[in-house]
Amino acid sequence: MSKNNKSTPTRCGWVPLNRPAYVTYHDEEWGAPIYDDKKMFEFIVLESFQAGLSWEIILNKRTAFRAAFDGFNVKKIAAYDKLKIKKLRADAGIVRNRLKIEATVNNAKQFMKTAEKFGSFCNYLWNFIDGKPIVNRWKTVAQVPATTLLSDSISKEMKELGFKFFGSTVCYAHMQAVGMVNDHTVDCFRHKECEVPE
Repeated sequence: MSKNNKSTPTRCGWVPLNRPAYVTYHDEEWGAPIYDDKKMFEFIVLESFQAGLSWEIILNKRTAFRAAFDGFNVKKIAAYDKLKIKKLRADAGIVRNRLKIEATVNNAKQFMKTAEKFGSFCNYLWNFIDGKPIVNRWKTVAQVPATTLLSDSISKEMKELGFKFFGSTVCYAHMQAVGMVNDHTVDCFRHKECEVPE
C-alpha cells in the first residue's frame, strides 16, 4: 500500500483491508476517546466476551449482541434473571458462554455501583490517567504491548470491585478501544485524528 496514494490512507498494520467491518471499526472507533458511560459499558461487554477469542468474531456478532443485550442498557442487564440468561445461552447470534453471560450481568451491577460512587463510570476509569489519553508513538504493530503496569493496576482494582472477565489483557484492549491510550502507529492516519486538543 503506497503512503502517497491519497485514496488509500495508511492504517495500522493489524487492519485486514479485505474486511470492511474491521476497517470501519479502526477508522471510526478504535482509539477515539470515549467519555460516555453507555458506550463505555458496551465496550466492557464486548471486550469481556472477546477474552480468548478473536476480535473479528465479536465484531461480526456486534449487532446480534446489541439486540440480545437490550442495546447495552446497563440497568436492564443488571436486572436479568435466570430465565433471561437461559434465553441468551440459546441465542446463536452471540457467544453462548454461560460464564461470560453471567459475568456481563454481574459487571452491569458493578458498573452501576461504580458510576454512582464516582458520578459516572467514565470519571472512575479516566481518573487513572487524569482524564487525558496516553499518546504512544509506536512505529510498528510489533511494538504495541498486550498489557502494561497500568492495565495490571486497573484490572486488579476492578476485580476487587467485583468485575469479572477483565484481566490485564482485556483491560488493555479496552483502554485501546476507548482511547485511554492512543496505540495507532505513527504512520496511521488515525494517530493524529485521535489526539485530544489541549
